[in-house]
Amino acid sequence: MAQAKLIIDLGALRANWRSLAQKSGTSCAAVVKANAYGLGVGPTSLALAHEGARDFFVASAEEGAELRQALGFEVKVYVFSGHMDGDTSVIKDAKLIPLLNSTKQAVRHFESLPSHPFGVQLDTGMNRLGMEPEEWAATQSFLLPQNPQLIMSHLACADDRKSAANAQQLALFREMTHTLNVPKSLSATGGILLGSEYAFDMVRPGIGLYGGLPFDAARPVVQAQIPIIQTRHIEAGEWVGYGQTYVANTARKIATLQLGYADGLQRILSQKINLFHNDTPCPLVGRISMDMIGVDVTHLTEEPKYLNLFHATQSIDTIANHAQTIGYEILTSFGSRYRRSYRA
Repeated sequence: MAQAKLIIDLGALRANWRSLAQKSGTSCAAVVKANAYGLGVGPTSLALAHEGARDFFVASAEEGAELRQALGFEVKVYVFSGHMDGDTSVIKDAKLIPLLNSTKQAVRHFESLPSHPFGVQLDTGMNRLGMEPEEWAATQSFLLPQNPQLIMSHLACADDRKSAANAQQLALFREMTHTLNVPKSLSATGGILLGSEYAFDMVRPGIGLYGGLPFDAARPVVQAQIPIIQTRHIEAGEWVGYGQTYVANTARKIATLQLGYADGLQRILSQKINLFHNDTPCPLVGRISMDMIGVDVTHLTEEPKYLNLFHATQSIDTIANHAQTIGYEILTSFGSRYRRSYRA
C-alpha cells in the first residue's frame, strides 16, 4: 500500500551531534523527547549512542521507560518533568534520573526512593519548571547531601543571541550554583551557539540534532516522500479542493497526494508551499484537507509516483515560517500515518 514516507538520515543526525559537541567543548547529551522530535526514538537514540552520547533527556517517565527498551542500561536517562505522582515504579524499574522541580517533588522522591539518583532543575527566569531562588536557597541544604547527579536550568531566549535575557539567566544560574561541586547544565542548541561561557559541564542539544534552527549549519535529517493517488486534467474556470480557493486560469494538470492536516501539514499552509520532483517545484493548490492535497504538476515531463515535501530551498524552518510557527512544531506534527525508514 502506498504510504507517505519519512526518510531519516542517521548519518546526518550523528554529524549534527558531533558538530554541536565540538562547539560546546564539554560533555554533550541528546534530547530525544516527543519520540525524538517525531522521528522515532529507538533508531535515532541508538545512532546517537553509537556516536558517543551517554546522557539522554526525555519529557516524562513514560518516555524514559520507552527509551530504556531501546538503549538498555548503559546510558543515563534524565526526566525533565521530575518525579511526578504515580511515577515511582517507572523511575525505579527503568532507572531514570528525575530532575526534581520543587520541594514537593523532592519529598516524594526521598520518601519513595531514598537512595535513587536524581537531579535538580532551577528556574532562572523562564517561569516554567524548576525551583526559584528562594525555594532553592531553602532546599539545597537538604538536597545537596543526597548527591544530585546534575543541576540544570533552561534558557528562554537562546535562539535570539541579542536578547538580554540570556546574560540575565546566565548570571542568575551562576549565582545559584557557583559554590556547588555538582555537574551543571544550562544550554540546549541555542545556548551552545551563544558561546563557551554557557556550556558548563554538559549541554543538551535537541532541535539542532534534527536539522532545525537556530543551528543553521545543521545537515538536513528528514525527507518526506508523498505518494500521488491520482492525476487529472482540469480546464480554465475549474477549481481544486474545498471552498473554490483555487480556480485555474488555464488548463492545468493536478495531482492529488496522500497528505493532509491529519498528517501534520497545517491548513494554514494552503497555497503557500511547493512539493518537489527532484529539483522542480510544484505548487500546492487549493485547500489542504484532512487526508489530501492538490499539486500543480502541469510543467512536469514525466509521471512521478511521489513528490517530496522538503528540499534544499524548503526546509522544516521554511515551512514553519509559512505556517507562522517554528520548526519544532513541524517535526513533532508528523503522525503515525507516515512510514519511517532510516539511512545509516
